Amino acid sequence: LKDVFNYFFLLCFRMSSMSALFQLSMWIRHCHGYLTENVGIPVWGSYAVFALATLFSGLILGLVSEALGTDWL
Repeated sequence: LKDVFNYFFLLCFRMSSMSALFQLSMWIRHCHGYLTENVGIPVWGSYAVFALATLFSGLILGLVSEALGTDWL
């Protein structure tokens, strides 16, 4: 009975993760549409905004993980 529970727990976790990725994808699509249609930024400008946001968030996450790793160990 434990094996069945673990199987369904992992399946539920995987499906929840896929759902979160899909919701993130739809949010990015909505933001892209808003930037190109309402704000008037060209498509390449919207892609540049998302590229810079990706680089900036990676930089912040890297700095935070490095700071937490060196200060607490």
